[in-house]
Amino acid sequence: MNWNVLGTTAALLVASNIFMTFAWYAHLKDLSARPWWIAALVSWGVALFEYLLQVPANRIGFTALTLPQLKILQEVITLVVFVPFAVLYMNQPLKWDYLWAALCIMGAVYFIFR
Repeated sequence: MNWNVLGTTAALLVASNIFMTFAWYAHLKDLSARPWWIAALVSWGVALFEYLLQVPANRIGFTALTLPQLKILQEVITLVVFVPFAVLYMNQPLKWDYLWAALCIMGAVYFIFR
């Protein structure tokens, strides 16, 4: 395992996921009074930054990881980014379901990286 590639890939995917999560969900809070197409255009603009980080992350990651490993890494990062976003930004309650979901994903990590 090339830890330098894994670290770079993970860091870029974390940053990418922050943009992605805001693009997908922040409009529910911030633009709820606006027409859907305005929210879509704003989300599309935010998503551009997600792709500017995600594409290089996957290209770098694919030099040392398999495609399934990249996907599972992405899913782990998605949950790590989404839970604080949901709780802190969207004011959603913290639920035990997040823990159970994380345990399921950790099982996927085990099987895909073994």
